[in-house]
Amino acid sequence: MVTSIRVILGIIGCAVCMLLYSAPILTFKRVIKEASVGEFSCIPYILTLFSCLTYSWYGFPVVSSGWKNLTVFLISSIGVLFEISFISIYIWFAPREKKKLVTLIVSLFLAIFGMTLLISSFIIHTHNMRKVFVGSIGVLSAMLMYSSPLVAVKQVVRTRSVEFMPFYLSLFSFLTSLIWMVYGLLGRDPYITSPNCVGCATGILQLVVYCIYRSKEIPKTQKNIESSMEVATTCKDATGHKP
Repeated sequence: MVTSIRVILGIIGCAVCMLLYSAPILTFKRVIKEASVGEFSCIPYILTLFSCLTYSWYGFPVVSSGWKNLTVFLISSIGVLFEISFISIYIWFAPREKKKLVTLIVSLFLAIFGMTLLISSFIIHTHNMRKVFVGSIGVLSAMLMYSSPLVAVKQVVRTRSVEFMPFYLSLFSFLTSLIWMVYGLLGRDPYITSPNCVGCATGILQLVVYCIYRSKEIPKTQKNIESSMEVATTCKDATGHKP
């Protein structure tokens, strides 16, 4: 019974993860259209890439025993493809200084993942120890990934605009964390449960901040519309009372 529920949750988790990974598409369509990355940060996408790489390896039979974590492997592999695409677009349209910085950070995380892969493949020889080693790095990478939106939260608070924190990205992040947290609990897998607890907390924080600053933007927008109408009326009156 528990196994069946876990399989169902894994499938649902994959579906919601697809929505999460595809949520930034609109943001990057805008980047392509404007040919500029503006104030957007690439850090969340780099950390997500690192987390997806680590968990795709964690779900692979070399680390996990058999295909016990097949759904984790599949959705993490898809996530890798999405994040590589987003980071490539960012680097293409970023200014030279940002290009260098992003390339350096990506190279650093790829080197860490490469070391993880080599150590778990050739130095550690049992599934249990491999799972502990890769799982521990996975927990760290996922916690970094789920805490990275705090950069966007800071921007929202500073600019008083939710432009830098898309609603659906925050919503799907929360739902994904919630589903995978339950998935990990049912399988008694702390390496899946722990980081998703953090993900739930940061997801709730993002949604609360979004609601607060979104409600503040509406009156501001209405005020701008009213100001525009006043200007239009003034212009009309001026042209209607010519000497």
